[in-house]
Amino acid sequence: MARLKQTYQQNGFFGIGIVNSHDELNIGTLWRTAYIMGAAFIFTVERKYKKQTSDVVNAWQKIPLYHYDTIEALKQNLPYDTPLIAVELNDDAIELAEYQHPNRAVYLLGNEQSGLTRETLSQCHQTVKLPGTFSLNVAVAGSIVIYDRVSKQ
Repeated sequence: MARLKQTYQQNGFFGIGIVNSHDELNIGTLWRTAYIMGAAFIFTVERKYKKQTSDVVNAWQKIPLYHYDTIEALKQNLPYDTPLIAVELNDDAIELAEYQHPNRAVYLLGNEQSGLTRETLSQCHQTVKLPGTFSLNVAVAGSIVIYDRVSKQ
């Protein structure tokens, strides 16, 4: 706990979540990575999480998972002065390697089949993209973003 408090004081905080996830395993895997790498919370939008076995460290006992029915509900509950950052293969997005993560951030991932809609992207403050031209597994993509954030701080 002392390590997490020190991380918050020095580097702010972050949360990460998935819109309309099709596979609960992805949420469990992302939850575990988020816990291990110091996230303050994770969340789902549209589809709720159903407990499954990919969370071998019992991250659900250590950091909270929030659920929002809509993107609007998520935006209404963002922490004060914290940008919503989309992670999407988009020509207008900032390459993750070039990206300077804000001190406080909430990262939003789409599912592998449909990604984030244009409407959702328009509600985000920034958009970053991973290298490559094909969609990654959402838990892998989220883990890469988390690692990039942690490694740059």
